[in-house]
Amino acid sequence: MLCVWWDQESVIYYELLKPGETINAHRYHQQLIKLHRALREKKPHYRKRHDKLIFLHDNASSHNGPKLLGDTQLGSVTPFRLLTRPGTFDYHLFSSMSHALAERHFHSYEDVRKWLDEWFASKDEEFFWRGIYKLPKRWEKYIVSEGKYFE
Repeated sequence: MLCVWWDQESVIYYELLKPGETINAHRYHQQLIKLHRALREKKPHYRKRHDKLIFLHDNASSHNGPKLLGDTQLGSVTPFRLLTRPGTFDYHLFSSMSHALAERHFHSYEDVRKWLDEWFASKDEEFFWRGIYKLPKRWEKYIVSEGKYFE
């Protein structure tokens, strides 16, 4: 399983889980703490926007554990305000990635990590900006389709 956090410029943080590992509320909470650290390190300009960072996530059960319900609990650990949307909206990133992965075979966890590092580095800012820019239209389609899957 791959968990990725990205903005309109680049990937900020990702975590590749090993086979058999899963996400629960505690692990997700830990990932958000690591994301916050990565933001401070890689995107220092976000410090100026402390109360203006909006964090979009889907409604997976691991994202809605007791530590994550509402801005207050999350805000005590990170500067994020939550925007929860039903369904997932990572189609842009994972669709492109799935095309690049077609018929690829990896022999180790380390090979996958190396490929991910190289693939993320190969994407320019325009790629990430386009994914963020498309979100409102994708939300509109989701609402019009009453939550049904679409591409």
